[in-house]
Amino acid sequence: MGRSPTWSPADDWRPDLTREEATTDGLRIVDAPDAGRYEARLDDRLVGFSEYRLRGDRIIFVHTVVLPEFEGRGIGSRLAAGALDDVRVRGLRVVPRCPFIAAYIRGHPAYADLVVAPLSEGPRT
Repeated sequence: MGRSPTWSPADDWRPDLTREEATTDGLRIVDAPDAGRYEARLDDRLVGFSEYRLRGDRIIFVHTVVLPEFEGRGIGSRLAAGALDDVRVRGLRVVPRCPFIAAYIRGHPAYADLVVAPLSEGPRT
């Protein structure tokens, strides 16, 4: 069965999964607090990550990477959705300094209520 034309990678995210890990089509989104990042893992392989800094009740997303050989598969979007869903569950507020996370939030207004600072337009100089 195919997906509807309005499907997005975030549609596969299931908020009933645990905060630490969620599995979707073999892709796991894992909070790795010791590394200060959310990780996207396919089987046991790291395929992407979104770095953050915690400051009180705020999480500042600073950089997101998907390994080149995994780009174009929606992993970045699923990583963003998984991280933001976890942030919501934890009751944190988002400062999206990472251009990818900022763009994801702009494209998915259901996450806009998490933002406490203006969305990043790109790298700061």
